[in-house]
Amino acid sequence: LTYYTPEYETKDTDILAAFRVTPQPGVPAEEAGAAVAAESSTGTWTTVWTDGLTNLDRYKGRCYHIEAVVGEENPYIA
Repeated sequence: LTYYTPEYETKDTDILAAFRVTPQPGVPAEEAGAAVAAESSTGTWTTVWTDGLTNLDRYKGRCYHIEAVVGEENPYIA
């Protein structure tokens, strides 16, 4: 699954959340935002039996917009 989807357009039924993300050195903001989206939704380190029962692409979290925090060097809002 791809969790960074900058072309995504929100729907009225979406639940929106913003996270402050500070990537580790060398990690792009898009990758850090995608990791937060994955861990906040259907992303997991373990394969679970329900994976085959649910349309994960429909319910997964998405990082679709990232902005730098004004006045700070590395933090972003994703």
